[in-house]
This record gives sequence, C-alpha cells and structure tokens, in this order.
Amino acid sequence: MPPAIAFTTSPQPKALTRLVARLWVPVEPAEAFEFYAEPANLERLMPPWIQFRIASTQPISMADGAVIEYRLKIHGIPMKWTSEIHDWTPPHRFVDVQLGGPYRYWHHNHQFEAIDGGTLITDEVDYAPWGGHLMDRLLVRRDLRQAFRYRHDGLASIFPSETT
Repeated sequence: MPPAIAFTTSPQPKALTRLVARLWVPVEPAEAFEFYAEPANLERLMPPWIQFRIASTQPISMADGAVIEYRLKIHGIPMKWTSEIHDWTPPHRFVDVQLGGPYRYWHHNHQFEAIDGGTLITDEVDYAPWGGHLMDRLLVRRDLRQAFRYRHDGLASIFPSETT
C-alpha cells in the first residue's frame, strides 16, 4: 500500500482545507501508537528546514488535555506553536488542536488501524491558513505535502517493511 496524500475542501466550518495522508507500516497499532505517544519522536519526523523543536519541558505525559509548545521556522520566519491533545484513545487515535500558531485553525486527527498484518496510519488535518485560499494554493499545500512526504519517508525507515 503506497503512501497517499490528498487535499479536499474541509467539511469543518472553521477550516478551509482537509489534508488526508495515509501510510501503512509493518507493525501492530500499539507499536505505531507508542512511537507517536513520545512527543520527542515528532522532531524525527519533521523536515530539517522547518527547524522544529519541542519547547515544553520534557518528559511530556501524553493524555487528554496535554499542552505542548513548539518552536519552528516557516520560510525562515520563527514561530511558536501550541497544541492541546484531545480524544487520547490508545492505540487507536488522538487529536492535536492548535491553540496558537501559524494557522487560523488546525485540527489534526491521528488514526491507527490494524490492516494487512500492520497498521494504516491516517493523518486527517482540517486547517485554515492565514491568507485564505490564495496562501493555501500558493504555499501551504506545497509545504504540507513536502512535510508529510518527509514524515512518510522517516516512518518507512523507522518501521521498514521486508519489501523496502
């Protein structure tokens, strides 16, 4: 099952666009979820040009209501990002919601589904960028596509299948 990334109009009233990214990894959902449950692993999955780092004091106890602060650069501009964890349901799903950061709205649903002897990881992100449709079409979709391709490549190297 090859990785897939698609953009559509979001059904969420506060969002503009929905990104859906899917990747199959050859491990059980509990193992994939456990990897995601360690916030420091997110730094491993972010492209180096974003200069992403966790600013919150670690270790972070992941659960409903956990708040995580990040620092990153988007096109060289330093930014802060604060997210809150919702719907923490190991090993099936969790959501991170932006409380403050580079988007007007960001709701990222992470799902882990047992399929074909491994796990289908689905990222469903409803977002609204500052600058609306124009900014989304000119920059944001391209940036997110690159970031999720980088993430997929990283996950494929962390959880290699026998055919890769």
